[in-house]
This record gives sequence, C-alpha cells and structure tokens, in this order.
Amino acid sequence: MQKINCMQNFIEEQGEDDSLFEHHRIKVDAGQSLLRIDRFLLIRLPHVSRNKIQGGLENGYVLVNDTQVKPNYKVKPNDLITVSLPEPPRNTDILPENIPIEIVYEDEHLLLVNKQAGMVVHPAHGNWTGTLVNALTHHFQNLPTLPNNDGRPGLVHRIDKDTSGLLVIAKSEQAMTHLAKQFFHHTIERTYYALAWGEPNEDKGTINAPLGRSQKDRRVVTVYDQEGEYGKHAITHYEVLKRLRYVSLLKCNLETGRTHQIRAHLKHIGHTLFNDEMYGGNAVLKGTVFSKYKAFVENCFKILPRHALHAKSLGFIHPVTGKEMYFETELPQDFKDLIDKWEHYLKYN
Repeated sequence: MQKINCMQNFIEEQGEDDSLFEHHRIKVDAGQSLLRIDRFLLIRLPHVSRNKIQGGLENGYVLVNDTQVKPNYKVKPNDLITVSLPEPPRNTDILPENIPIEIVYEDEHLLLVNKQAGMVVHPAHGNWTGTLVNALTHHFQNLPTLPNNDGRPGLVHRIDKDTSGLLVIAKSEQAMTHLAKQFFHHTIERTYYALAWGEPNEDKGTINAPLGRSQKDRRVVTVYDQEGEYGKHAITHYEVLKRLRYVSLLKCNLETGRTHQIRAHLKHIGHTLFNDEMYGGNAVLKGTVFSKYKAFVENCFKILPRHALHAKSLGFIHPVTGKEMYFETELPQDFKDLIDKWEHYLKYN
C-alpha cells in the first residue's frame, strides 16, 4: 500500500509541476533608448509572435531584473531580461547526419563549402535537421563554437536557405576568432551574383540604407530612414554585368553583412530579386502584358524555383599563415539555365 501511495504522489507531482525553464537571457545594451518591452522583444526574438510575447508578459514568464513587468514597461540600458516558459528549451545538441557537402578547399584550420540551394545553414525554428551544420558535425569532429552561438559549430557567417554558394567554416579556435574579427571589421571580400527585375539606370551603384526587421512582418527585412532603434548600418555595392531588357544580372559586393541585405536593398531600389517570394519577386514585375510573355516567365520560375542569388566568391586573410585567400565558384546549373533562357527569349522576341 505504501509503494502505491509513493508512486501516486510521484505521478501527481509530475503532473502538477509548474516550474519554469529559462529560454532567453538578454542584457540590454548601454546605449538602448527607452522602448516598450513588448516591442523590444519583438525585435530581439524574431521567431516569436506578438501574441506569444504578450501572453508571456501577462502570465509572468518575462522578468526584468528578476521582477515581473507589464507590456508597457520601458526597457532601460543595462536591464537584464529573462524569458522563461513551462516547457524546457530545445536541446542544442546537434545530430550528426551523413549529408554530402561540396568542399572547395580544406586545411587543418578551415574549409570552404559550396552550399547547395535549399539547404538551411544551421538548425533553427522549423529546421532542426538536414542542415549544413548537421552535415559538418558528421564529417568533422570538435568544431569550435563562438560564444553565445550554441548549436552552430564552425560557423562565422551564413547565407539564406535558398541562396547557393560559398561559406567559410572554422575548424580551430584560432581560425574562428580570427575570421570572426575579419567579418566584424568588414574586411572579408564577398561577391554575389543576382538576377534582378528591371535594368538599373547606372552601370554601377551603391545602396547605403539602414536595415532591420519589419514591424509588420518579422520574417522580412526592410529599409529604415535612419540608423538607430530599428535600422542598422548596411551598404551594398552593385554592378550590372548583363542587361536582359526585363531583368539584369548584377554583381553585388557586401560592405556589411545584414540579414537579407541584398534582397532588401535591391527591393528598395526597385530591382527585386527574380523569383524572391518573400519580397514579391515571384510575380511579373517588368515586361509586357501578353499571355505568351507571362507563360515564358512562369517557365523561368520553374527552371529556378527559388530566389536568384549565388554567393560567388570569398576573399580573406588566412587566420594562421596570414596569406591572402580568394575563392570563386561557378553559377549553379539552374542559374545558368535561367540566364540562357532569357538570352534566347531576347534573341527571338
């Protein structure tokens, strides 16, 4: 009888467990301006919906300096914000997966990978397996991790899921630290090829426009009038490589490396990436109203069923030897086929 009672007590205790598990710990920057905490958390936690943040505040899951606050609380410099929920956070351990990867270069300190379009770089919301990091942890042991970057071993930068091209991976602590500094100081040379709607007026140009998460749709990055609370410094240089009447092949060089930088900047100047669904490039933005042309564009979308962006080259200083390193990749076949199809269309129309 005593054993039954003990087990019943254990089950009841498990069922009534209301302990909280810390999911996020945010130390507010010293230069942060006063901002409502619900708006602040929307910016800092882009994968968390407004409703979840509001619910967390109402239910006491969000504390500032260990004290429960209301949604209209104004975040101040150096505040310590913790977000805790009844369920434990997801384990950041990476499951090694035997996924083929294309290695362009490798030595004992680093490697260059040519990422295929469609592969997510690291595990995150909605993509916990099948990522480049899952593949890397299968092929390489003990990859280093940057501080506060758990679950992303070897990574010092990333590119979007549907962007193809080059990524440098650190294999040693020394390489990671040195490469991270080069990215921080914007001394890495990064070139992308993009097929964009329309033809820019000038053959070369620079887009200097602050970028940040949209307040209407957290998935999207938008341009802000000035740097500050929402917009961060962002500069993209571009050059027209080929004019194809209704689209243009552009070479883009990143001076900074913001999320969706090229995609948001090109949309801002009226030349959205071809077939970029998130930014409206998967519609006919330039050209005629004839059904034959619309059918042609739809066929182009099928040839390259993603946004037309490829990380073409990377240049940096080797973190150990000090040697200048430079790597290039060919455009993937779907990108080449897309350009060929546009050239053929212009030749006969």
